[in-house]
Amino acid sequence: MLPGTDIDDWPREYPDAGWAVVDVETTGLGRSDRVISVGVYRLDPRGAVQDHWYTTVNPERDPGPTWIHGLTSEVLEGSPTFPEIAGELTRRLDGRVLVAHNALFDWSMISREYARMEDRAPIEQRLCTIVLSRDLGLPLPNHKLGTLAAHFGVETRQAHHALDDARVLAEIFRPSLHLAAEAGLRLPLVTCVPISDLGTESHAVIPSQTTRRAGSWGGYRPARKRPACPYPNPGRWEPEGPLVQGMRVAITGDTATEREVLEDRLTEAGLHVASSVSSRTSLLVTNDPAGWSSKARKAREVGTPVVDEAAFLQLLQRVAPPGGER
Repeated sequence: MLPGTDIDDWPREYPDAGWAVVDVETTGLGRSDRVISVGVYRLDPRGAVQDHWYTTVNPERDPGPTWIHGLTSEVLEGSPTFPEIAGELTRRLDGRVLVAHNALFDWSMISREYARMEDRAPIEQRLCTIVLSRDLGLPLPNHKLGTLAAHFGVETRQAHHALDDARVLAEIFRPSLHLAAEAGLRLPLVTCVPISDLGTESHAVIPSQTTRRAGSWGGYRPARKRPACPYPNPGRWEPEGPLVQGMRVAITGDTATEREVLEDRLTEAGLHVASSVSSRTSLLVTNDPAGWSSKARKAREVGTPVVDEAAFLQLLQRVAPPGGER
């Protein structure tokens, strides 16, 4: 029997507008890469399939790693462009929570396509099935899509085909959702912040997405090693006070400004880019303070001060020297 099928007391805080399980195939992993196919399974609030939809998309450029997704220029030549499919995609996403495996990637690629049209993706929240499977504590060696499929007995018919990957994920998500409901688990929902910086570098990376699934491809730039901060850590940021050179600042979640640009400005101001959060972290920058990233969770646990992106950009305008007035 499907876990939780007999749950009468469904958690009231769970979304009641349904889910859109999404997979996109793309020309690459960078800010300037394009969507070349989209698969969407719409599910009701308890995870039952309502319908599905698939389309290829003409990126009007080289399709990238054809040996992975199989979509050549010849195949895509007669396909609609993203603006031509945006209306139907909007209808299928609007009002629903986007569900994807490594959801930041799919959300970022879709959001950038809408931004190119000077529009906003109709998505307010997303849920990553990698995070959900971790929160459920499933007995798995890893959280790859294939591993989850094997665990739930779901057959993969055509890997890296957007519609089949979306189908597999929908069949994985339903029992995962019911297990979460049965346990009274709070779902790891993330608020989506519209992306405004499209960037121009074909090798720039969507933050923290250097590996998407097993079999990710090359052509991206790994995280740049930054010089050590020359100033000692003066401790935590104090509300209403300035940032002080040497403070350890971490960033998590969606940002309207490209993550690497924020980190460059942080470094130039004499601050330390923290890759994780601990009791020594001075400040966490996030647009979703109640989110479920590891950094946001740790910040709540150890009491690290938190500000949003807009407040952080204001603070960067006046960074005090070490030992200066705070």
